[in-house]
Amino acid sequence: MSVVVGSAGHIDHGKTTLLRALTGIDADRLPEERRRGMTIDVGYAHLVLADGSVVDFVDVPGHDRLVGNMLVGAGEIDAALLVVAADDGPNAQTIEHLELLDALGIRDGVAVITKADLVPDGSRLETVAAEVAALLAETTLAGAPVLVASATTGEGVDAVRAAIARLAGLVGPRLAAGDGPRLAIDRVFAIRGRGTVVTGSLRGGRVTAGTSLCLMPDGVEVRVREVQARGRTVDAGEGGRTALLLGGIEASRLRRGRVLTLDPRIVSTSRVLAAVRRPAQPRGPRGARTPATPPGDRDRLRLHLGTEQAGALVVRGPREAIDLPDGSSVVILRLDNPIAAAPGDRFALRRPSPGSTAGGGVVLDAAPPRGISRRRLTAERATALATGPAGSASARLDLHGALRDTTGWRLASDVEAALAAHARGLVDAHHADAPDSTGLSMAGLRTEVALAARRRVTLSRAAADEVARGVVDGLIGTGVLARNGDRVRAAGRAAGLPPATLAAMDRLEAALSVAAPPPLADAARAAGCPPEGLRALDAAGRIVRLEDDLAWSAATYRDLAGRAVSMAAAGPLSPAAFRDATGSSRRYVLTILGDLDRQELLRRTDAGHVLGPKMLARLRARAAASTRAPDGDAG
Repeated sequence: MSVVVGSAGHIDHGKTTLLRALTGIDADRLPEERRRGMTIDVGYAHLVLADGSVVDFVDVPGHDRLVGNMLVGAGEIDAALLVVAADDGPNAQTIEHLELLDALGIRDGVAVITKADLVPDGSRLETVAAEVAALLAETTLAGAPVLVASATTGEGVDAVRAAIARLAGLVGPRLAAGDGPRLAIDRVFAIRGRGTVVTGSLRGGRVTAGTSLCLMPDGVEVRVREVQARGRTVDAGEGGRTALLLGGIEASRLRRGRVLTLDPRIVSTSRVLAAVRRPAQPRGPRGARTPATPPGDRDRLRLHLGTEQAGALVVRGPREAIDLPDGSSVVILRLDNPIAAAPGDRFALRRPSPGSTAGGGVVLDAAPPRGISRRRLTAERATALATGPAGSASARLDLHGALRDTTGWRLASDVEAALAAHARGLVDAHHADAPDSTGLSMAGLRTEVALAARRRVTLSRAAADEVARGVVDGLIGTGVLARNGDRVRAAGRAAGLPPATLAAMDRLEAALSVAAPPPLADAARAAGCPPEGLRALDAAGRIVRLEDDLAWSAATYRDLAGRAVSMAAAGPLSPAAFRDATGSSRRYVLTILGDLDRQELLRRTDAGHVLGPKMLARLRARAAASTRAPDGDAG
């Protein structure tokens, strides 16, 4: 994977000229840049090393009014090439660029004192080199080698080229493949008759023609038609400076800052949890600088991440006021517009007015917890997120309390334990309140666990229901709870009904074994039969319930129904005749006759009830069976 090195330094200190001497490529691509002799926008070059590997260079503007463009180039580099002119020495933009490189966490680089041919006095070169080394010592680039060269005469250029090769050998092995390709767009243009081209530094994986990538933060799918690396069409982009010819999207829909990716960790976000470092304060030889202060709560800054930038409001209230072991501070950054970001992304923060570096840091969580889950942000959890692998799944789960992945909802251990204990407590309380009960209703238990889940972590109602189902099913699956139909009981309790309930059920069945039974609620109360006993009688078919408060024992109902069918077979049956035959009342016989009508065993006519179609069909079937000759008879 190619190492990307970004230049840095004050305007007119010779960055572009040095790159031309190193690579033979003029990184000033715009006519205005060549006319004015200064880099206005980001330019690119590359160097093929002796072993065949390639180093890509990003040449950035040095003018103070072009810091935004400088950060576009610096946002996607792996190492830095700091350039300081021997005749001028470290200057304003030298220091500002160093501050920004420090904010972005760039730890590898080379410093070059250029224009050595303009300073014949060796002591001057030693003085400038010492000044540069002192500046580096106060930043993440501390200890970087300081070399002397002249792009005009060629003096020291080979030594710089060798130092770049050593730098690539040091940095390259650390550029491991990621979770999918990612290209932060820095240029967009259209080629008539071919399509839209984007360029950027490719990271995290390879891209081939035909690959479909997701444009973030828009969420639009685009297809790669061709891949180029350093001006040549290639079968696959493996990393470093890459150009992609895209199909199915107009250039007007793309811009600098968008990201093409297949990395599932990259999300569209307008809110990130981050660790922010205090800005470095390299002090030049021309006087001390004002001590830097870290970003404070409600500060409005400018975030530079990758090739994107956005306004950012710093939120560092009591909950976020966490200082990490490395001295950085935890903050929430609320952005003015959505960006594409992933855990581990480096960024720089700038104050808009007066323009100055406010610090830099790394994204801890690109989709931080909201709502009640924000209470879970503690120093321990923030430290675990900051010190572990970028975007650690276990650290994020512990911070959020609940996260969904491809297998469903996962819960932090403390949340799962609390919800499981709550479910067990609900079942135990139900047994204590209703000792004769077969258990708590499954629906009721899940509802209560879902409510408890929403009191602990931020979940929608549907998500909480899914979480509750998983918790209860898990307890049943592990044998902590047991299920009997729609009832859940403690695993240690017998599955059947207690003897007292069984006896009460027998009493209730006997009370309903009359033609005119008492109201069901009164009969159950008199028999001492609890609701679960009544449900068990109904489920077992021992009673026939025709209305909410009217039921017969099953045997009694069969006898009454059979009598009605027999009377209707002899002639139309009136309700009065059936009432007199059963010794009941009009309410009971009308209920029974109505039920037999619904079953089509009887049919109501003006003359009275007669046999219904189902009963007639049964009688015909019986008659046919009785007249059918036995098998083998001649008839």
